[in-house]
Amino acid sequence: MAEPKRIVLRSGKVRYRTVVDAGYDENGQRIQITVTRDTKTEVKEERARIIAERAAGTFIAPSKLTLAEWLDQWLEHKRRDVEETTIRTYRLALVHVYDRLGHVRLQELSEDQVQDFVDSLVSGGRRKGGEPGTRLAVSTVDGILTRLREALGRAVVRKLIPANPARYVRVALADRRLDKRERQRPKPWTVEEVQAFIRGIESDRLYAPLLLSLMGLRPAEVCGQRWTDIDLKVGTLEISNTRTMVGNLKVLEKDTKTSSGERVLPLPQWPWEALKRFKARQVRERLAAGEAYTDTGYVLVDELGVALNTRQLREHAYRTMRRLGLRQVRLYDARHSCLTYLAVNGVPDVVLAAWAGHTNASFTKRRYVHVDAEGMRAAAAAWDSFHGGGQKAPM
Repeated sequence: MAEPKRIVLRSGKVRYRTVVDAGYDENGQRIQITVTRDTKTEVKEERARIIAERAAGTFIAPSKLTLAEWLDQWLEHKRRDVEETTIRTYRLALVHVYDRLGHVRLQELSEDQVQDFVDSLVSGGRRKGGEPGTRLAVSTVDGILTRLREALGRAVVRKLIPANPARYVRVALADRRLDKRERQRPKPWTVEEVQAFIRGIESDRLYAPLLLSLMGLRPAEVCGQRWTDIDLKVGTLEISNTRTMVGNLKVLEKDTKTSSGERVLPLPQWPWEALKRFKARQVRERLAAGEAYTDTGYVLVDELGVALNTRQLREHAYRTMRRLGLRQVRLYDARHSCLTYLAVNGVPDVVLAAWAGHTNASFTKRRYVHVDAEGMRAAAAAWDSFHGGGQKAPM
């Protein structure tokens, strides 16, 4: 092993330097590191450390890569595994990271920096839609932190950094409590509100598609339904195609997000009969429009056969809610109400998850089932029986 080379700087100061072979990068390019120190001993010690860490598989090659540059690489890598709409969601979630931490070198990013960043987001991270400095919702910050943590975890795997500086960063408990007190979260519809909406749309042209939204289908699944997916003879509906939107402007047609999302559901009587009537109506509309009609094959279409998108479905639903004097909720939130109703009425967990298009039944119940006081009425009746020991309740 060659001795460190003696070099003399312009100032006259003497230093020692050597080049260490540190292996190869992921592209097969040789990695060589120049080590310069004040003494031969320091150079030899640093060379020994690099060689030992390389042998142990723990060596991290020095890099000037910034966090923003790494996030760009990570998002490009994620394109292999997720849909374009998901990539857009990830990029939006990381906007604050790019703005505030993007300039920091990846290898210099510390846990304290990430924690300060998270604290500042909670206290005043709102970019638009409110006054500057408005508190950002804790749920939004959690989403940002999840994406950042995932990206940094990948950097650890790629041996760009030794450890994930976001691993143990959390939103402070005090901030969570304050957010819970101050932030009004819209509640999903009650059973009574859902039923009032159903009664109010009986004469609506889109009665059948709206009923599909009220039997647990996602808006993108409703918009992706084709008549070839529905068997009106036996009463089944296959979900294998979705039509969602990118940036609320561009329609993206694709398969279901996961394999569990691809499923066949038995049609309840009301949606079944409504779909029969809707198909007959579309036949009449086709005859009336003549050559002006476009036969797209989709269920959710306008009077000329043109497929409607999720934004148009949402806006139609909102107008109807206002007309009926009902609280405005997202159709996706109505999905929560419907799945809650199934859970409260004894539908087994495995069936509930399969109906929702989920693999994990515990996820379905944790994310979508919200039991209110009325939903617990049966439990109150059970307590009456317990307390009274079978006796008649006092008046």
